[in-house]
Amino acid sequence: MGIILLTGPKHSGKTSAGRALASLIKGPFIDLDELIAEREGKSPRELYREGPGVFRRAEAAALQSLLPPEKACVILAAGGGLCDNPAAPELLKNPGVSVVFLETSVETAWNRIKEAACGLPPFLDTENPRETHRLLHERRSAAYRSFAQIYIRSEGKSPEQIAAEIHSAMLLRESLTDS
Repeated sequence: MGIILLTGPKHSGKTSAGRALASLIKGPFIDLDELIAEREGKSPRELYREGPGVFRRAEAAALQSLLPPEKACVILAAGGGLCDNPAAPELLKNPGVSVVFLETSVETAWNRIKEAACGLPPFLDTENPRETHRLLHERRSAAYRSFAQIYIRSEGKSPEQIAAEIHSAMLLRESLTDS
């Protein structure tokens, strides 16, 4: 199976669904933002404040460190902006990576961002954060659709429901590949 990479907009449920999927299939789970913080000694927000390029280089290095996967299956939750990383297209095309796109509406994602305890992320520190978010959400969603092998509508579903859908889709992909 390699890496099951959960992608999608900020607050689409990647981390929650990833943990649920790891529990379901008894595999390891890695949150890419946590791996970046561990490797760099700074949070993704701190790195981003130093400059988007600083963060994107740390993000690419963290993802690259997982390739090829050492374990048969690793569930990895990416940050919402991975598709903005210049290194992402090549890394996401790696044959050991299965990209899952968790799709949610721009309104739901915006409401979750506003409710988050940590406040708005630095990239939304603009004159009109809601419009900036909408434009990013739409552009990034289109990019993830272009990379993904599996699409899951995450809105209104529990992490366990999303995990079950991902698992079923992965099993179907494997059975089609084996035949």
